[in-house]
Amino acid sequence: MVDNIDMFKNDVRYRENIAHIETIPAKEASFRKVDNLNERIVDYLDSKNVKLYEHQAETYEAIKDGENVIITTPTASGKTLAFNLPIMETMIEDKDATALYIYPAKALSNDQLHVLEGMEEELSIKIRPRTYDGDTPREDKRGIREKSRIVLTNPYQLHLILSWHHQWSRFYKNLRYIVIDESHYYKGVFGSNVAFLIKRLKRIANFYGSYPQFILSSATLANPLELANRLTGEDFKLVDNDTSPSGEKDFILYNPFKNYVRKKINTQNAPSVHMETENIFMYMMLKNIQTLCFTVSRKTTELIAMWAKKDMTQVKGKLAHRIAAYRAGYQAQERREIEEGLKSGKYLGVTCTNALELGINIGSLDAVIISGYPGTMISTWQQAGRAGRSNQKSLAVLIAFENQLDQYFMNNPKFFFDKPHENAIIDLKNPILQEAHLLCAAKELPLQRGEAEKYFGISQNVIDGMVARKDLHENHRGDFIYPYDDSPALDHSLDQISSEEFKIMNNGKLLETMERSQVYREAHEGAILINKGDTYVVNDVNLKSGYVNVSKEVVDYHTMVLNQTDISIRKKLSKTKYGDLTIHFGELTVSEDYFKYKKMHFSKAIGTYPLELPPLKFNTKGLWFTIPKRVQDTLEDMFPNEEEVFAGGLHGAEHALIGLFPLHTMCDRFDIGGLSTNYHEDTQEATIFIYDGYEGGIGICEKAVDVFVELLNSTIDMLNNCQCQSGCPACIYSPKCGNDNKPLHKNATKYILEFMSKLISNGDDSEIEAEVIVEEIVIPDDFDEAYDLYKKGDYSASKDLLNNIISNDKRHARALALMAQILYEQDQKDIALLFTKKALSADRSNEMANELEVLLTNKSQTERVELNSLDDVDTLYEEAYDLYEQGDLATASDILVKLLDFDDRNSEALALMGLIYYHSGIFPKAVEYYKKASKINKNGEMVRELKMRVA
Repeated sequence: MVDNIDMFKNDVRYRENIAHIETIPAKEASFRKVDNLNERIVDYLDSKNVKLYEHQAETYEAIKDGENVIITTPTASGKTLAFNLPIMETMIEDKDATALYIYPAKALSNDQLHVLEGMEEELSIKIRPRTYDGDTPREDKRGIREKSRIVLTNPYQLHLILSWHHQWSRFYKNLRYIVIDESHYYKGVFGSNVAFLIKRLKRIANFYGSYPQFILSSATLANPLELANRLTGEDFKLVDNDTSPSGEKDFILYNPFKNYVRKKINTQNAPSVHMETENIFMYMMLKNIQTLCFTVSRKTTELIAMWAKKDMTQVKGKLAHRIAAYRAGYQAQERREIEEGLKSGKYLGVTCTNALELGINIGSLDAVIISGYPGTMISTWQQAGRAGRSNQKSLAVLIAFENQLDQYFMNNPKFFFDKPHENAIIDLKNPILQEAHLLCAAKELPLQRGEAEKYFGISQNVIDGMVARKDLHENHRGDFIYPYDDSPALDHSLDQISSEEFKIMNNGKLLETMERSQVYREAHEGAILINKGDTYVVNDVNLKSGYVNVSKEVVDYHTMVLNQTDISIRKKLSKTKYGDLTIHFGELTVSEDYFKYKKMHFSKAIGTYPLELPPLKFNTKGLWFTIPKRVQDTLEDMFPNEEEVFAGGLHGAEHALIGLFPLHTMCDRFDIGGLSTNYHEDTQEATIFIYDGYEGGIGICEKAVDVFVELLNSTIDMLNNCQCQSGCPACIYSPKCGNDNKPLHKNATKYILEFMSKLISNGDDSEIEAEVIVEEIVIPDDFDEAYDLYKKGDYSASKDLLNNIISNDKRHARALALMAQILYEQDQKDIALLFTKKALSADRSNEMANELEVLLTNKSQTERVELNSLDDVDTLYEEAYDLYEQGDLATASDILVKLLDFDDRNSEALALMGLIYYHSGIFPKAVEYYKKASKINKNGEMVRELKMRVA
């Protein structure tokens, strides 16, 4: 087997594309004895012939000393045993003690459950370990809550059951440990949500009198202690010295593009990474090397398995049935069968997505192929760690795509095999997440004054704002309570920030859900959407109802959307000086106008089509820096006969920096956006902006400011190592560029980045220290200025500003309403009515627009408030109901609008309005009215009927 593994790197078919071979030497174990172990634990270890590694002993002792611990050692280094032993010892010595294990995936919970059940039997203790998640039978749940001492769950389930904590009082009173396994998984939006969730869990545990210890396990990170602290709010001891044994491993960086030079785009056929992957996968199996092949998408997983089976039938037919594909979306029993088949050797080759990189028990294999860098170094090493059978020699092959990250590693192997560079990002400052979790916390337990700051680090001002909007209610004791009957946890997904959700429908069947920004990028009208390997054409997008209708079609093209981005600076928060280079950080308003899309056959455009979508506008956080005019002058002198040299250099620098963001911050390049411009009004200079692609920001760019020097140096290295002449996907092209990768100029890009590097060093080779200057500079809002001008009577200047606002955001309700008000005062009533209707369409509650509607439609105020008693309300309701029954939904709706203007807490009228929306096909509005009605009286007749419809 060792000979077969070694043969690959010397094979004439492959050796020319090998960029680097790193031989990771075998390592012997280092053990340490622990004193004063419980006798049953000693007997258990003796029966298994287990001696504790040094890092396991260190973990055990830290936990027994009452410290919170984060363990960051590689896959298969015994992390689980390290924390299970002290927990089991506590379970033996304290008959009431409980522990909660939190896993990011159900399969991991199941694996751990079997381990705990075995320990329960062999240690002769009653802990009744059970998983508690969406698959747990209803009839089992009560017994788990009342009797289990160890419960295994996932964040999604925990998010939904925290408000039922009274049913778990026994468990919470005795909660000694909270284990968060695979904690590196919690990053970005999901990680930030989970961090708030853990703080809600702590608050409930404290309420019942318990102050549990936290135990985290993680892959190797650049900032493990920071991650642990942000997730839990606690201080931690780090255990990161791996003392477990391992066999020798060849880690090969394989570059299909090593000898390929792109001179002009599309002049020659580029290598196919997928074909190279299948060839190497086939080679391994024909050499009897059991192999796991990781791919970057579900579709690729299926394709490579299908191609390999077909080709193996021709070459060595008896091996074809030993090939399988594995991915999320398969039935649980199918996945279990493949997992067991890998352990038993039934399967020789399995293609998979990252679903198998986590600690699911599949044994250890001979080789791993990683087709395309999986996005983070953590994932790469987790996947590579699957190879290594019984400390024998193993092989890992990373096959590079033609993009910045993959090619950077091919050309910089020292960086790849060096210390951890990635920082896991958790942002606790996003206002949308803050408010969502405060609502959940207030539903779980009334929030006492000061608890928002104590548990969540959120100021009282945020609570006061929520009270003013009636999202929270302050009771007579000064506590803040959630005043409605529904569960806010159901309205807030842990996987996203926005609660706005679009349903992708095919013949009445729900395919998936998306946020609005994803719809704009991937599911606009005419787009080709891929779901579980099948292609669908998007026929219709209803932005009001939140539905996208698609039809299944086999097509030979894909689509690419183009957009224009505008940015304005709302607030400067800080500036960081590295030598003479200043990196600014602050709050931005981003407007993305998706104006057309292309149909692409491979890389050739076969048609361009217009899109009519309102601009996607959101507030976020980002960094920016300026480039002085002298750089433009120099570049135009250097390249006198070329157009848009400076703009192409700025654009290329923006792309190149964004392309390597994931090297230093754990994110996907699609989590961030950018803009480069020769002149920006807010800075008065040429400027490059890079921003978080999420409402409110998610901390990516904030961390990038801290590591900007390393990011810049990596980007310069990448450009210097790329052999192309004028730019390519490996250096300055971007797969998400809204401007079709135009203009771009590689040499100008290099000049700009090197100019920045010189500003940092300023001729000094010593280490650069950052000088951080905190700013709180608020940039005036255009609407505020327009309103001030209106109040001063300068209607013309106010209208000019309002026109600019409305051209950027056609649904800016306040601007539309103020424009209507000015037009009304200028006696242009017809146009004023038009703007009033637009304002009300954007925001029905806008006060100015409502008052104008009364004036402009001759609806007197007395007519609006002629309802003077509940008898009048009942009469109008009966009339509306009769019209609804007769099918006159429009008139019924008009009556209900009048009724609800008088009594907006009439649950039956709200529910009837919801039924009208339901029958009109506007389902999100029906759900909205159901929520309003059920908060007031969930047992009303109409409310129950509406619930049946929208459930």
